[in-house]
Amino acid sequence: MRGLAILAAVAALALSALAGPAAAAPQPGEAAFRALYKELVETNTTQSSGSCTLAAERMAARLKAAGFADADLTLFALPEFPKDGGLVAVYPGRDPKAGAILLLAHLDVVEAKREDWTRDPFTLFEEGGYFYARGAADDKAQAAIFTDLFIRLRQEGYRPRHTLKLALTCGEEGGRFNGASWLAQNRRDLIDARFALNEWAGVNLDAAGKPVFHAIMADQKTVGTYRLEATNPGGHSSRPLPDNAIYHVTRAVDRIAAYEFPAQLNDVTRAYFGAMSKIVGGERGAAMAAIVADPNDAAAKAVLARDPNDHAMMGTTCVATMFEAGHAANALPQRATATINCRIVPGVTRAAVRDTLVGLIDDPQVTVSESRGREGVAGPPLTPQIMDPIRKVSEQLWPGVPVVPTMEAAATDGKALITAGIPTYGVMGLALEPDLGHMHGLNERIGVKSVLDAREFTYRLVKIYADQKD
Repeated sequence: MRGLAILAAVAALALSALAGPAAAAPQPGEAAFRALYKELVETNTTQSSGSCTLAAERMAARLKAAGFADADLTLFALPEFPKDGGLVAVYPGRDPKAGAILLLAHLDVVEAKREDWTRDPFTLFEEGGYFYARGAADDKAQAAIFTDLFIRLRQEGYRPRHTLKLALTCGEEGGRFNGASWLAQNRRDLIDARFALNEWAGVNLDAAGKPVFHAIMADQKTVGTYRLEATNPGGHSSRPLPDNAIYHVTRAVDRIAAYEFPAQLNDVTRAYFGAMSKIVGGERGAAMAAIVADPNDAAAKAVLARDPNDHAMMGTTCVATMFEAGHAANALPQRATATINCRIVPGVTRAAVRDTLVGLIDDPQVTVSESRGREGVAGPPLTPQIMDPIRKVSEQLWPGVPVVPTMEAAATDGKALITAGIPTYGVMGLALEPDLGHMHGLNERIGVKSVLDAREFTYRLVKIYADQKD
């Protein structure tokens, strides 16, 4: 009998080894979180056919079911934009004199066509260790994590020193109405806070899925969009002339394409390149160290320009994104236009970039007009009060992975809050693959472990901030 028992034990061990490591124990409230995340992701919030208002109402219903009073939940939507509404929820703190902490996430997602996707983009699929769906990462993972956090803390009976606020808004991906800007300009009282946590940055993974560094977004570029236009009387295509609207705009675009804006580093980008130079090493790392020492180092700039992220981090960039011209195949063009999209470093005005484009084009036949938008503002300081808790929790979950401040080359709703005087940081704890999980593209995905780790990271971090002394 003893021999049989030993054989059984050996067989069990062998089967266990074949099965691989044991699955991690579920997090507290994980099943409820998954259900909330699924409901949010499967609520279509595209501009064309979805409703952020419905998503906000569903999240408010979950918070109310968890015990939040009606007075702590503010649903908002303008009559002219009934589907672009949002939600502000308040978790009262025990010290009314302590400044609040705001958690900001957007509910809207970019468009997705079912015929282009492998799976229905508005159904949450879990396959091979990934969640697949439009918005699975950008930004419904963050919105779900923040909403779940409020529910989790309420169920624990937690009483923070600082009041916590949650703002779920619409319009970050563009469109008719931007909820974050509207709140900052019209209901500042609802979202007023000592600082805010927003999307973006995250734990950067290499191609093998290994964490390389934990990025914290401390600054953002400003978006500037410019329209180049040339007009001409036109005529029959059998009588071509050198004065051609298409030629004028094409030459203008070529001159912009050949131009490199000067490297313009600030405290955040110097810190980024300084830290990353030690992480990546080699030629690229040496170029990072060199650009910190001398932003005019042409050789270093040439090396860093090979990497799109490094290139974007060095300074302002402009790129042609749209072109329209002509009205008939057998007619000389009467009009040609090109759209130039620029991402402008803080401290440089959109007007200054326009002046640079006009000087590069050097053609009176081409007009340069600029779309309206916010001017850039410098990001908030990375104080020990902000960074020390991030480093502490990051080390707990991703030991040995350095925390690195970054400047976002795109733009987020955090810019509206920073402009309104609320320091805002991109801190989300999601682990992102080099391709960003196909955000805005086909078959968007995010690792299941990434979402659950980010949930735990946010839970631990916000509790530290919520009990922090001033």
